[in-house]
Amino acid sequence: MDIVERLVTAVQEGEDGRAAALAEEVLKEGLDLEMVVERLTEGMREVGNRFERMEIFLPEMMLAARAMQRAMQVLEPGLAKGAKVREKKGTVVIGTVEGDLHEIGKNIVITMLRVNGFEVHDLGADVNALEFIKKAEEVGADVIGASALMTTTMPAQREIIELLKEMGLREKYHVTVGGAPVTEAWAREIGADSWGENAAKAVAILEKAMAERRKGHASATL
Repeated sequence: MDIVERLVTAVQEGEDGRAAALAEEVLKEGLDLEMVVERLTEGMREVGNRFERMEIFLPEMMLAARAMQRAMQVLEPGLAKGAKVREKKGTVVIGTVEGDLHEIGKNIVITMLRVNGFEVHDLGADVNALEFIKKAEEVGADVIGASALMTTTMPAQREIIELLKEMGLREKYHVTVGGAPVTEAWAREIGADSWGENAAKAVAILEKAMAERRKGHASATL
């Protein structure tokens, strides 16, 4: 097993200390970091698929996400110096809605989005509806992601969409919602563009949405 395979395995098994140490070895050996990140991304996709198939559960997913973060912290400075710039798939502003302090699921989604080429701005937890929109306007976001982990805070997701409508900004953003109690039916009811059932699906949905948006922009300029 080569060093990259060992690094991917360490990430998938949630061994963050070993992942960081192997990432340091990768840097010392001068390997192609773009290739390494691609392999890690594939590894995390497989973790997401296993989670979706219920072969692993939330604690294992969290450990893998943490190990991926540790590896990327080591590799990112080298990537920044690299000759090749990764294509940015889109810009996402994401947070947990007002009144809700849960962040675990959101943080896993953030990790998966970042390793798949998205620029992500994390607002944290207990975020007011207007703050989502202000940040999206500030950074020129494509996507607003709102997580709610309690049924009592789910209405705050609707509030973001209603506020976007009032401000004449609804068509500007793809709004995705998620969280344990959130369902596809709820997403449709409040007028969200998508529902991220889990981190892997959230990435796939947003990749497709951003590809369609780029295609639409390209057609509009012809």
